[in-house]
Amino acid sequence: MSLLPSVEWNLDPVFLVVPQAAVIGVASVVALYSFFQGMRHKGGDHTSTGVLFALLAFVAWKFMDKGLELRYYSMLFVAVFLGGYALLKWQIERGGGPADDAGDFIVYGVLGVLVGARLGHVLFYDLKKAIDDPAWIFKIWTGGLASHGAVIGLILAMLLFTRRRGIPFVEGADRFAFSAALGAALVRLGNLLNSEIVGRVVPDQSWGFRFLRYSEDQHAVDLGQFKQIPLRYPTQLAEMFLGLFVLGALYVFDRMLGREKRPRGALISLFFLLYFIGRFCVEFFKEFEGNGGKPLGLPIDMGQVLSLPGILIGLAGLVLAFQKRIPVGWPSGKHVELDEEPAERTRRKKKRKKARKVVAEETDDSEAELEQADHVHDHDDHDHDHDDHDHDHDHDHDHDHDHDHDHDHDHDHGDEDEDDDAKSANVDPDVAAEFDDKGALKRRRD
Repeated sequence: MSLLPSVEWNLDPVFLVVPQAAVIGVASVVALYSFFQGMRHKGGDHTSTGVLFALLAFVAWKFMDKGLELRYYSMLFVAVFLGGYALLKWQIERGGGPADDAGDFIVYGVLGVLVGARLGHVLFYDLKKAIDDPAWIFKIWTGGLASHGAVIGLILAMLLFTRRRGIPFVEGADRFAFSAALGAALVRLGNLLNSEIVGRVVPDQSWGFRFLRYSEDQHAVDLGQFKQIPLRYPTQLAEMFLGLFVLGALYVFDRMLGREKRPRGALISLFFLLYFIGRFCVEFFKEFEGNGGKPLGLPIDMGQVLSLPGILIGLAGLVLAFQKRIPVGWPSGKHVELDEEPAERTRRKKKRKKARKVVAEETDDSEAELEQADHVHDHDDHDHDHDDHDHDHDHDHDHDHDHDHDHDHDHDHGDEDEDDDAKSANVDPDVAAEFDDKGALKRRRD
């Protein structure tokens, strides 16, 4: 007799039905408000939000004739984004960045997860069903979201988000690793509440979950033959605990590496390595999804095939992170506030343009002086004439320092002093700080 329990799982995943008109109305109002804000601020994330909700309103009007079924799964998705936002905000602020960046990423993250997870399921598991019924692709509330597709969608969303803000992609992905692990855990709990993505049949039927609402076993339920419904492995719980384990491992790993002293790329690489190794192992006990099966006659199924690239990315990422040891840090340069008046934005743009020109001119002059000084230095190094060397460089350093030290020290600090003097003399103070020593903005922000 098995010490593990046998559970009859018969939870109704729907706890409320929202009428179609209400769904269209709410989505339309949010879309109009977002478009209005987008026109006020000339685009940006408000316009992206408007497009997203306008698309949702269209989908509700076209396909949601029975209204929106609110499921426990949907509420867990909300928890995923709220919890993910809190963890991302914690990481960004700890790295020296603004908390607003975490909120801005939510729009990208929602769109990336929904589109990526749905298209991933269609392409990897249920392509035949999508071809037979194209409208089914848009009915995401009926189930069918692939975690591998969600990961791809999030990667693309992070790539777009970081690119638009001038943030290194790996830096953004690193900060998001904690949120990804939490999301992986909560989504699998939602799968359990939905009676979907179940495990394979337990061979000896001594323990497991009997999913009374699992679609493949519905014929037995309709006939009232509940004992004919097989006991299955609760793989949803296994993957939920996998996500929590990865979340804990990231926290411990982060502390061991000194938090902000860790090399860039270490956290996201560890996430990929641990999570996809776990996914590969759990797949041995999961039921095949859709038309997944074992592709190309391989001894592993589609889920395991899709996990292999994640394992390799994680392993290679860890090696590169500790080889290069690039310091972490979230760029946080000044930027124009989104609620600025148009006239104020125009004024600041003109000041930026002038500042960029001044800094660039001063940089070019400094580089010309450096080239001339290098030429004189090479000549004087041969005959050890320190007086001529000091005259060419226009510096006042003591001749007791050795010649090489004078050359490096004078050039480094002389450059910085010239740039600082130029900025302070010719550039508006509230704009000068927005540029680096090459005259480029420290951060790009829409």
